[in-house]
Amino acid sequence: MTDPVLSARGLVKTFGRVVGLDGVDIDLYPGEVLAVIGDNGAGKSTLIKCLTGALVPDAGTLSLDGRPVHFKRPQDAREAGIETVYQTLAVAPALDIASNLYLGRERLRPGPLGTVLRMLDKKGMRRDAGQALADLGIGTLQNMAQPVETLSGGQRQAVAVARAAAFGSKVIVLDEPTAALGVRESNQVLKMIGEVRSRGLPVILISHNMPHVFEVADRIHIQRLGRRAGLITPRSHTMSEAVAVMTGATTLTEPPGRPDDGKAGAA
Repeated sequence: MTDPVLSARGLVKTFGRVVGLDGVDIDLYPGEVLAVIGDNGAGKSTLIKCLTGALVPDAGTLSLDGRPVHFKRPQDAREAGIETVYQTLAVAPALDIASNLYLGRERLRPGPLGTVLRMLDKKGMRRDAGQALADLGIGTLQNMAQPVETLSGGQRQAVAVARAAAFGSKVIVLDEPTAALGVRESNQVLKMIGEVRSRGLPVILISHNMPHVFEVADRIHIQRLGRRAGLITPRSHTMSEAVAVMTGATTLTEPPGRPDDGKAGAA
């Protein structure tokens, strides 16, 4: 049996008297898309922030490739190979596409020009940025020197996803990647998610868009009131049934399944 790449057990996070997470378990397996759904206040964002270092859980354990990890800040998770694309994108509009891909990871030119004069390898970064976008099937962006502020919403999302795919060696987390996009651009993002998965990188997808979730997800983790209400697959349950679990109209009792089975489960 394949072991999970990322695993969490008994995650607890409180904010005063408000319980954000109440003993949540989650497993992410190699080459799968795991969707996380839930109503507002269900704990989706808190869960993702605990997995990516933006928040430190009050209790529980987190492991990456079977080894315990303790993320105290997002940089810790990035260094471990977990890249996150937040809903706000966090791109720098005034910088060009290549500069955004290498933001915080700028490469210096070889030799004295880099070591002594600290000159950036702009040509190399633009070349590799173009390759990173091409690898994800993005053909609409050709000029890596183009400022991001001139791009459409979908193209900006493509740059953010390409940056995550280029540097995320273990896990990619996408927070509502299609929320502000039209149909055509949303389909392009879903295609990119498929490309990332085909490269063997597991993806955690947070989304309110149920058709998108059922189109690309291998398994669906349902959050409700700070707990995991269920773990289903698009094969085992319909969208209506997923919504029923999400709202509390239905309760699941079966044990959670792995990516290659059709079982469903409750926390």
